[in-house]
Amino acid sequence: MRRKILSTILVVASFTIMMSLGGCGMKKDDIRLGTAGEGGMYYSFGDELSNKISSEENLKIKVKETAGSAANLRLLSKKYIELGIAQADLINDAYNGTGEFEDNAYKGYSAIAGLYTEACQIVVMNDSDILCIDDLQGKKVSIGEHESGTERNAKQILQAYGFNETLVEMKNYDYKTAVNKLENGEIDALFCTAGIKTEIIDELASRSKIRLLSIDDNQMEKIISTYDFLTEYDIPANTYEGQAKDIQTIGVESVLLASDKLDEDIVYKITKFLFEHGNGLQFNSLTDLELTQDSVTQGITIKFHKGAVKYYKKSGIDVENNQ
Repeated sequence: MRRKILSTILVVASFTIMMSLGGCGMKKDDIRLGTAGEGGMYYSFGDELSNKISSEENLKIKVKETAGSAANLRLLSKKYIELGIAQADLINDAYNGTGEFEDNAYKGYSAIAGLYTEACQIVVMNDSDILCIDDLQGKKVSIGEHESGTERNAKQILQAYGFNETLVEMKNYDYKTAVNKLENGEIDALFCTAGIKTEIIDELASRSKIRLLSIDDNQMEKIISTYDFLTEYDIPANTYEGQAKDIQTIGVESVLLASDKLDEDIVYKITKFLFEHGNGLQFNSLTDLELTQDSVTQGITIKFHKGAVKYYKKSGIDVENNQ
């Protein structure tokens, strides 16, 4: 009997110690951040944010490579990730159940901050006979991964030019695969919606001669008037090696999101870190961050996370219109 009582006491004592350690000293679980494919700006920015905040704050952010915007919204809604980056137009549609999300709205997340404007870049090899977007007819084109913002923008542009899947052979490749296939002549062009300089396009331009295609004025007007969240965006000359002139394309705001279940104090720390370390994040990830009082709500139509609101109130930034 004594032996049984002693065994019970030891088990209870061990359990109490484990619970005590878990409550006081156990390391926090990783906060999962959904980005996009390696080589794009979501991944580059997410990786830099993860490295810096993990070393300077008591937070561990783990980057999860995904298909991109639409995938991140679904993963946030289903609680597979706690943070995610997505395009403002897709966020609006997913949250409100409009557009391509008409039958399946995704909620359960809030905004932290607008980050930067993404540019839809259309890339061909310099020796290609494709001189304008009209020349894509009959060609094999990567439109980005399924569930990515690139796929959405590519289809918007191609539709504005009257192209469907019969007239253009559309392929869903990630950025790395698309670049490899473009260089090897297996596809004729690729679309990539990302902040500039986009790492994988920059690397391609450094080893091979490429050309970027502009959207002509008539189609630009049609696209901008049809899609509320898209703006005209110029990629400055010399952004990439051999790019001698400005490129006219569309832009859309990228937004950092957090699960509604993510602790308010954690989101406050992340928001504060973004604004206090924006210059370092911008330099190391080559991201043109726009973390200012005027830009933080740009293109954001959903509510802000309570942790972000707490920081903005202390900083005198008004986000009440989004609550």
